[in-house]
Amino acid sequence: MEHVPASAITPSVILRRVLYRICKKLGMTIMILFGITVISFWVIHLAPGSPTDLQTTLNPQVGAAARARLERLYGLDQPVHVQYYRWVKRIVQFDFGKSMSGDNRPVWDKIKERMPLTIGMNVAALVLTLLFAIPIGVGAAYYQGQWFDKASTVFVFIGFAMPGFWLALLLMLYFGIYLQWLPISGLTSLDYDNLSFWGKLGDLAQHLVMPVFIYTFGSLAGMSRFMRSSMLEVLRQDFILTAKAKGLPLRTVIYKHALRNALLPVITILGLSIPSLIGGSVIIESIFALPGLGQLFYTSVLARDYPMIMGNLVLGAVLTLAGNMLADLCYGLADPRIRTGGGSA
Repeated sequence: MEHVPASAITPSVILRRVLYRICKKLGMTIMILFGITVISFWVIHLAPGSPTDLQTTLNPQVGAAARARLERLYGLDQPVHVQYYRWVKRIVQFDFGKSMSGDNRPVWDKIKERMPLTIGMNVAALVLTLLFAIPIGVGAAYYQGQWFDKASTVFVFIGFAMPGFWLALLLMLYFGIYLQWLPISGLTSLDYDNLSFWGKLGDLAQHLVMPVFIYTFGSLAGMSRFMRSSMLEVLRQDFILTAKAKGLPLRTVIYKHALRNALLPVITILGLSIPSLIGGSVIIESIFALPGLGQLFYTSVLARDYPMIMGNLVLGAVLTLAGNMLADLCYGLADPRIRTGGGSA
């Protein structure tokens, strides 16, 4: 895109640059998504085992002819590149195929059933993480070396060192078994259908409070630390010293001038944390027996359910790329220099 003097930057110029960046980003996103699907499809076929093993190996009456018929039925007798070509033709039509497990249901139907739970828990955890991590990071940076900074540092080290599955077992043991305040597994109680609306809502909250807390606690430590480091760097900048010298209120200096610039690294971390909606949910959903995408992905890998695995991987890739694009848009909101492009796209 052509160079435009700073004095000639108008809303139309900014809009043109934003559209150019979006089109360029979309083109790169499509190419990256294509590369991810090629590598993923090839890697899962390199893994030992086949979708037909569970249906044939454990049954002594199934012979080689029956196994060959199953492989023809699923298209596994074709070369990998032919299988990939057929899969891409379906994906272009938004058809993820049918699961190779016993139910033989469409992949997208199974994903849609479990998507709200996984995404809902992780979105709630992200919101809670931001609500707590930003104030903790800002306070630790402003009171550097004081008791609040030291206490938050200890908290961060505990959060980094404590594995999520171990914390989950501790919470289940204490709150679920000793105190019997919270259920330790499943999404609903046995009498869920007989409860009122608020009763159902409270029952769901009781089942999800421990998983959401574990997601939040695991992310809170790292996010608050990144916020502290970024805030310390911004507070040393000349424009912050100038704002203080002008006698601006402390709240204005911190939350209007410093915080907006300190949010850029945090935005990057948020963009990179979106793919963990699936991958990071495997362990927690398995421990608490929650019917989410993480558990679905884990069982599909064990069963070598290729269409289901590829459906989850494509969803994870789309979330990753969407997170990167969302981070770019948030950069522009946080820093006006990125919106104008600084004279280049």
